[in-house]
Amino acid sequence: MLYFFIALGVILVAGLAFYAGQLLWQLKQQKLVQQEQKDKRLKYLTDSISLIAKAMKEEQCELSEGVLRVWVLLDHYNSEQAAPKDYPSLYPGFAALYDVIKDMPTHEARKKQGKQERFKMDVTRWDAEKEHNEQITTDIGKIIEEFN
Repeated sequence: MLYFFIALGVILVAGLAFYAGQLLWQLKQQKLVQQEQKDKRLKYLTDSISLIAKAMKEEQCELSEGVLRVWVLLDHYNSEQAAPKDYPSLYPGFAALYDVIKDMPTHEARKKQGKQERFKMDVTRWDAEKEHNEQITTDIGKIIEEFN
């Protein structure tokens, strides 16, 4: 009878050990999938930031549109990093222009504005682009270098 309980205990321990091993293997696979997804997302963000910055450098994209798009992507990229960077101090031209244009309506909301309001916002945006043009150009070079 004693051997029966010992054998039963060994079988139970072996079964539990096997089950624990399966759970650990599944956890490892899950972590690998999550890391692959994170790497894929970071590559997408890096490629997008680089592409938009190059388009801005080649003047295929307006400064304000490029700054708006890149700044949002930088924010998402930064949130994925273990040690986030201080992008406003790294790219002061982008930060300054983004502060001016971030609350301006776009797409349908812009179309709902009156012509005078749209023109007033455009003048504000153009003035900010002129004011920060030199620093933005420097920032574009830094961004291309960092994300290429």
